[in-house]
Amino acid sequence: MSIQRDQDPIWPGEGQEVPEWLEGRLRDLEDRDRGSEPPSGGRAGGPRRLVALALAALLMASAGYGLAAVRYDLGAAPVSEGRPPTSAPTAGPVTVSRGEPVAAVAASLLPSVVQIETSSGLGTGVIYDEDGFILTAAHVVEGSSDVVVRLADGTRVRGDVVGADQATDVAVVRANSRNLDEAPLAIGVPVRVGQIAVAIGSPFGLEQTVTAGVVSAVDRSIPTDNGQSITNMIQTDAPINPGNSGGALADRQGRVIGLNDAIRSDSGVNAGVGFAIPIDTAVQVADDLVQGRKPTPGFLGVSGTTPATGEPGALVTEVIPDTPAAEAGLRQGDLITSIEGAPIQSMVELAGEVRATDPGTTVTMQVRRNGRQIELQATIGKQ
Repeated sequence: MSIQRDQDPIWPGEGQEVPEWLEGRLRDLEDRDRGSEPPSGGRAGGPRRLVALALAALLMASAGYGLAAVRYDLGAAPVSEGRPPTSAPTAGPVTVSRGEPVAAVAASLLPSVVQIETSSGLGTGVIYDEDGFILTAAHVVEGSSDVVVRLADGTRVRGDVVGADQATDVAVVRANSRNLDEAPLAIGVPVRVGQIAVAIGSPFGLEQTVTAGVVSAVDRSIPTDNGQSITNMIQTDAPINPGNSGGALADRQGRVIGLNDAIRSDSGVNAGVGFAIPIDTAVQVADDLVQGRKPTPGFLGVSGTTPATGEPGALVTEVIPDTPAAEAGLRQGDLITSIEGAPIQSMVELAGEVRATDPGTTVTMQVRRNGRQIELQATIGKQ
């Protein structure tokens, strides 16, 4: 099994014809593109490029979660603009006691979900501010400073990448359009295993696609190619595929609980195991990005592994001198089993928890040492 983040553009094979519905759509796109410069200096038009634009998809970037790599293009916009809300509405826009809750959620949220097109592919975004600010996944806009935003009514407008944080895979885009329909965000709302989850996005370029399932698990950690990890992810069986990245995962009240971001699959397409960035994480990073701040991951200062047998946890194999770990009294051979009461079952989970903790925060760790359970306090540092 593998975590799928990047997908190559999907081309028709030799001797294969483009389907009629797609051919018509491509002609429309080509007509609209004539005489305009594509984003990021790409070459205009051509059936081959348009097929890539319609079908290419990104589902998590190949870049690992090392130090946060952030880009900013704030221009003259005041920092008060684009700041996400700090709390959820008391109730979502959808109230359905019987009938079709998924249909009601779709009708409410579809106007707030957009398609984001770059010179190399496409993804999805969620409008969170009526003045054009959009949440999306960082890998969707990777390598681009401007994009094309396709609104729910089919209008295509320019968009600027305000900033992107590779460590959390969150980015903010500002569309050149105002008075947009902003989505209600479920900030601070607990996500429960088994609750309805509705995904909206552009899988394989099929914009405004709605799928549904449940929240399968919470607080999942995903390992990345360079040995780092991202934690606190929402797991869902709502079908998501390449192109869904950055789109909405919503609750039955029509509030966005996360941004769809990755799948685990042998084939590269949906296998019922998808992951979304929690909306609380997304808005916290977005607030930093629009204010020009660089999100800073936490740092502990240990190397380790996951034990092959015995009690679950993160087994410390090295403590780096003069780091928060050393100051806390961690030793080689210690097994870290929890941080602030949250169970740690692997080195991947430890790395994710530490990176998600603000530098300067003091945390309590449960540690198994020589068969005894002890508590240690560590003040998380900067990486």
